[in-house]
Amino acid sequence: MNDTYIPLGKYKEKSWYLVDAQGQTLGRLSTQIANLIQGKTQVSYTPGSDSKVYVVVVNADKIKVTGNKLKQKFYYTHTGKPGELKTRSLAELLSRFPYRVIELAVKRMLPNGFEKSDLAKRLRVYAGNEHPHKAQKPKEITFGK
Repeated sequence: MNDTYIPLGKYKEKSWYLVDAQGQTLGRLSTQIANLIQGKTQVSYTPGSDSKVYVVVVNADKIKVTGNKLKQKFYYTHTGKPGELKTRSLAELLSRFPYRVIELAVKRMLPNGFEKSDLAKRLRVYAGNEHPHKAQKPKEITFGK
């Protein structure tokens, strides 16, 4: 008989990664971060198990997008009241909240289900070069530019 190996979460250690977003394309970077958070880059990847991977992204304000997305891509928020739909362009969101663009892109690439909110909380995005997670000693990881 074949037995499936499922690693238990209590034996795994938390691993922290540091990603520099300077000069990276938004969509390509977001897919790689989503795969990293899910644990798909680990040898012991199992879809239902906890990967315990945390990702810190710095320089979120220096990300680039292709085409006319700065003017044509919109983000919508709604309070629930009639007539309360708010629309913001990507350029406006990048100028006011540069970290939120990467957070939303990665969160929307995660699989649906009860784990989606837990996995999204493991992403820490900062607009500048500084971050408060130096005590975790994150490993720097670079994706192809």
